[in-house]
Amino acid sequence: MNNYSEEFLALLQSVTAKRPRTVIQHILKHGFITSEELENIYGYHHPPRAIRDVREYGIPVVTYRVTDANGKSIAAYRFGNPDEMKNSLSKSSGRTVISKALKKALVEKYGSKCFVYLESMDESVLQVDHRIPYEIGGECDEKNIDDYMLLSPSANRAKSWTCEHCDNWSKKDSSFCLRCFWAYPENYEHVAGKFEKIIPLVFTGNEMEDYHQLVKLSGKEHAQELIKKIIHEYFHRDE
Repeated sequence: MNNYSEEFLALLQSVTAKRPRTVIQHILKHGFITSEELENIYGYHHPPRAIRDVREYGIPVVTYRVTDANGKSIAAYRFGNPDEMKNSLSKSSGRTVISKALKKALVEKYGSKCFVYLESMDESVLQVDHRIPYEIGGECDEKNIDDYMLLSPSANRAKSWTCEHCDNWSKKDSSFCLRCFWAYPENYEHVAGKFEKIIPLVFTGNEMEDYHQLVKLSGKEHAQELIKKIIHEYFHRDE
């Protein structure tokens, strides 16, 4: 074990929640933990979320890259400088816990819906997230509520995974994120650096029958291609 200060060790030992404690104990024993170990050993299929859990306790964690047994580059995590545990603006230190007042203000302004999928849902299900990932832009003032967004759990997982695998994750250019779909789906130029456009499509209520017919016709894996084909043929029907 590294020679951590008593203060830092006390902070580590104070964490009792299962997921962050599992990560902490593994790093204490081995010096680091990889995304592959988080998934294969502990069953955490979204490693960045597990690491974020640790950071939210004020524990600095840094991300770097290692090569797995197959030569593939994967993420690895180790404790950062313990002196940063009191610096709430440090990229590797824990972020301030988002208040209930902020979530209430967002719901009052935008309604109880996911910013990405535009799907209305119970307020208790929605999660508040930084538009620009905390790991890139640092902490935001909660008074500026438009620096935050409401996301469904699935949208939050998709955003975290995409950001973690974006080239800007290491470059940390906030202006790049300002133009990205995952930060501002209402007005964006690119999707994680790719010049693409996304229209989230959610089937609900009586539309479920249309969904089942679509999947039956194309197969789930090719439904998106069929939808785009139908749209293309509609706009070019007179040619």
